[in-house]
Order: sequence, then C-alpha cells, then structure tokens
Amino acid sequence: MKLYKIAKGILLEHNNAAYIIDDEWDSLINRDNLAEYLQQVSADTTAVSEEVKAEFLNGKLLAPIGSQEVWAAGVTYLKSRDARMEESETSGGASLYDKVYDAPRPELFFKAMPYRVAGPGQEVYIRKDSEWNVPEPELTLFINSKGAIQGYTIGNDMSSRSIEGENALYLPQAKIYERSAALGPCLLVSPTPIATESAIKMIIRRNNEIVYEDATTVSRIKRSFTELAGYLYSECDFPAGSFLMTGTCLVPPATFTLQQGNVVEITIDGIGTLTNTINLNPKHK
Repeated sequence: MKLYKIAKGILLEHNNAAYIIDDEWDSLINRDNLAEYLQQVSADTTAVSEEVKAEFLNGKLLAPIGSQEVWAAGVTYLKSRDARMEESETSGGASLYDKVYDAPRPELFFKAMPYRVAGPGQEVYIRKDSEWNVPEPELTLFINSKGAIQGYTIGNDMSSRSIEGENALYLPQAKIYERSAALGPCLLVSPTPIATESAIKMIIRRNNEIVYEDATTVSRIKRSFTELAGYLYSECDFPAGSFLMTGTCLVPPATFTLQQGNVVEITIDGIGTLTNTINLNPKHK
C-alpha cells in the first residue's frame, strides 16, 4: 500500500485501485497498526476512477511528511565508511568513521525540520561555500510515536563533502541547511518489513546525459532497522513520529560534484522514484 500526500488530501493506492482518505496526515500515519487500518479503509471506501487516479498521481505530489523531524544514520554501509575515510584523510579524522562502523552505537544525527524538506519534483540545494557536493540515496523509515516502524520512503540526504571532510565537527553545516533533504514520492506501508533484496538505484543527469549511475541492495546495510530506531528513541520523544534516513549505500567518485541543473533520480523497489533538480539557494546566491 502506498500513501501519497497531495494538495487535495491523502491518496491511498492499494491493489491497483486508489482511494481518497479524509484524515489529517500526522494522525493517520502515527496510528497503531497502520497497515491493517489502511486495508480496512480500502475495503470500506469507494475507489476513484482511473482518470482521477492518474490525474492525482501525475500531478503535484507533496513530500510525505507532516510535522515530523527527519534524522539520519551515518556509516551504515561499507561504501559509506570508505568514502568518509577518504574525504577526511587529510584532516586526520578518517579513524572516526572506521571506528563508528564497527562500534555498538550507531552514528545518528538530526537532519531537517519538515519545512526544509523538498518533495518529488522540487529543487534541492547545494551550498555555495562547498566545492564538493553529492546526493546520498537512503531508504528512509517512518517510525511512529511508540517507536514502531510503520512505513518506508525514499530519502535524499544532500551532503557537502568538502565541509565534512575538512573537520568532522563541521558535520551539522555539511548536512543541515535549506532544502538539504528530500522525501518521496510516497509512504510505502506494509504489514511485513521491506525485502532486504530491494534494489536502490541512483541516476544523475547533466544536460540530459547520464553522468552517474549505480545500484545496490538494502541487504548490504550493516545494522538492522530496529536497532537504528531503538537508538533514536532511547532518549527522545517524537509525539507525531519521525523519519529516519538509514544511511547511504551509493557514493559518486571523488572526482564528481553536483552542478546547478543536475537531475537526481533515486529509485527503490516497491516505493518508486524520487526526482529532484539541483540548485543554489536563490536567497543566498
């Protein structure tokens, strides 16, 4: 089942049919046993026509977020560890990433408030004071207020690698700024965990030509999703739930940096494709 946040409300897609849900986003996704509830909704609600369904899904989709905070996990894939070590080698911080990859406690950091999150088709920003910028494709969990993983979406954790590589203490500046995160296109809700063999793919286009393309699977993550959620909720309360990006598994080479106008497409099996265009913040050019 897929939940889409649209201008006219909430669209549920289930078994190739679509239903309009008259509810408030935060209260809907934060309820217990969300998958079971949505199955009942689809049974009790009249489906919209194929024309209306297509109109909504081909129109403007909003980021599937309400008032939730977005957090992120770092160095959960071997490729991410190696990239972090490479970028921080000259600053002497490479060992930090090597140690946290094997440590019992994961790296978790705050990423964004909802008003800084881009949705499908919207722009994400690169910092003008960073010379090396990359997107980071991440399977993203929605965790309700009780700490239960209720759904999955696609996340783009935009990263200023030159800033983080200069000094690990600059991580907040490398990660937290306007439009430094994107979520979408929907919230996948399932009574069972997402398949570990689900593919994660990223394509970056420049002037309509592919300049980067790679893919991997969720199974390559080092830590379990319940482990990451448990650490996030161990000393924090999230009354409306939260979103947790689970770490990047695809890293463009050190010779690559994003440019204005590049288009980033991140696809995860079962969820869809999140597409965003790269730009500088127009208020800070």
